[in-house]
Amino acid sequence: MAETNTPSSGPAGRLLGPVVSPPGPHAAYAASPATSRGRFYPESESATRSCYSRDRDRIIHSTAFRRLKHKTQVFVQHEGDYYRTRLTHSLEVAQLARSLARTLEADEDLAETVALAHDLGHTPFGHAGEEALDAVTRDIGGFDHNAHALRLVTKLEHRYADFDGLNLTWETLEGLVKHNGPLTGAQPGPIASFNKRWPLELSSWPGLEAQLAALADDIAYVSHDIDDGLRAGIFTVQDLTEAPLAGDHVKGVLERHGELELSRFIGELIRTLMSELMEDVLATTRANLAAGGFASAAALRGAGRAMAAFSPALLPRLRA
Repeated sequence: MAETNTPSSGPAGRLLGPVVSPPGPHAAYAASPATSRGRFYPESESATRSCYSRDRDRIIHSTAFRRLKHKTQVFVQHEGDYYRTRLTHSLEVAQLARSLARTLEADEDLAETVALAHDLGHTPFGHAGEEALDAVTRDIGGFDHNAHALRLVTKLEHRYADFDGLNLTWETLEGLVKHNGPLTGAQPGPIASFNKRWPLELSSWPGLEAQLAALADDIAYVSHDIDDGLRAGIFTVQDLTEAPLAGDHVKGVLERHGELELSRFIGELIRTLMSELMEDVLATTRANLAAGGFASAAALRGAGRAMAAFSPALLPRLRA
């Protein structure tokens, strides 16, 4: 380990030097570079980038991020140029997360950063690869992709002279570990170990930006599963007409445009489907935030439930 710096603790964990303001308006419930809990190892901050945009850049330039181009969720990477890899998926999630954050006056950079990092710990060969790796490592604690992602960004990346990992801000690490919600009970070794060194408040919900990144992930994978499935011939347009979520959109595209070549049909279908999902999240989350009246990001974390969400009316269609 190259841990030569003193870890941050309390006020020492604050960012060192001038804090760059993020773009766009920020609501009271949003994360703010000015109140960030800082980095594990104190560093002088950039004069041109906020702490969260700096985190984003560190992730993009990391080895782990580049390796996502060789990993897929379902299809083998060489099967076709049209199918998503973990890298292209992460870029799509980041775009959606940033759009949600901008509209809701949350921190765009932090939402984008969590989105870019959320799949870093996944194995090759999709979910089957993770299950196989978990099986062969069970006697040493098994494998968990979120725990491995944390290990990558806090230990396994060797890019800096003074510390292991990427030395990301507390808010980015919290979002990486908890973007799907609180963690209760026994945790995988890497998460439990790091949490002892720098508590990530595992039992509470993460900040709004991480919650938005998680929903952006849902929107992206639902949409691209349909896209990739149609292109691969796993199902047909006719099959989708009765699907609870996509069916109305399929019928709408057919009514508006008639017969289209498949690529154009898919483009119209995914565009309208994504719009419904994004608008549903924005409307539901706005209502939750207005009802909560949160005066700070900490207050939102203490709400006891997710503030960013799909509506109760949409959820059954999404899960069917």
